[in-house]
Formats: sequence, structure tokens, C-alpha cells
Amino acid sequence: MMRVLLRTLMTTGFLLLPAPALAAEEVSVEELVERAADLAGEEMTVEGELIGDYGFRDDGWMWTQLNGDVYVREPIREGGSPLGANIGIGIRMPIPLAEGLGPPGRYRSRGPVVLATGIWRYHDPERQGESFLEVESVTVIEPGRGLNEEADWRVIVSGALLISGAAATWFARPRE
Repeated sequence: MMRVLLRTLMTTGFLLLPAPALAAEEVSVEELVERAADLAGEEMTVEGELIGDYGFRDDGWMWTQLNGDVYVREPIREGGSPLGANIGIGIRMPIPLAEGLGPPGRYRSRGPVVLATGIWRYHDPERQGESFLEVESVTVIEPGRGLNEEADWRVIVSGALLISGAAATWFARPRE
């Protein structure tokens, strides 16, 4: 009797838990950009890095950019190869969802890598034709962090040799 009651309570609890990420189609940022019109109004989950700035608005929403290109996992500043353009989408989320995300990515830092689930708004007439993901839930996969940048000593030594050679040539030239 106790087992049946426990199973019933657990099953009911699982059914009542919100699970937007489970119901949403998972797409890449690149796929979303390519199929933007076809996916209009659909709920989806997109993985990417939050970059740029967080634009907090008086209407209770925060806007930012979600990049989903190769540089999310392999930043150039950490040895990744330049393999094309940055690919991103605009996202809009309620301000409470943005709490605790950490700063967005910039030149010397990587922003939080997240799974953002929401409705794709394609050329939304309420937002002057803007296309964006209206986020309903966000999960941080990796927190933001500083990017390592080590000096390339080959470049430094080559530059020093060139400057030394130029200075030696300058001082060795015949004077009038």
C-alpha cells in the first residue's frame, strides 16, 4: 500500500515539473538561421555562448546575443583555428532568468555557455520585425571565464631582431 502511494506521488510530481527543454526541438544556431522562416513560432532549445552586452529594459526583459559557432568550444585566443564567421541570434528573456548568468563574452573572456529554450519569433510585428528567441528557460552548461592568451615568443623575437637590424642599419649608414 505504501509503495503504491509513493509511486503515485512520484509520478504525479514528475508530471507536474516544468520541462520545456524536453518538449522543445533542439537546433543549432546555424540551423535556426538557415531555417528561420520555417521555424517561426516553434518552441526550441539552442546551445551557445552569451556575448556582447546584457541590455536590461524597463519592461522586465533582457536582450543579448547567443553565438553558436565553432569559437564557443575552441576560442582562437586558446589555439582554435579561424574557421569562418561568428553565427548568432538575438535572445530576449525575463530579467529573473538572467540572474546569476555571469558576464557575457568579450574579447578577453568567454561568456556563459547555455541551453536556451523558448519560442522563435521570426520578423515579430510587435518588435518592429526583429527576429529573436523569446527564452522561457535557460540552463548554464559552462560558466563564463577569462581566456588565456600566452605570448608568441617567435613573433616577439622576430620583431626584436627586425628592430635591431633596422637600428644597426641606421647607425651604420655613412654620414655626410
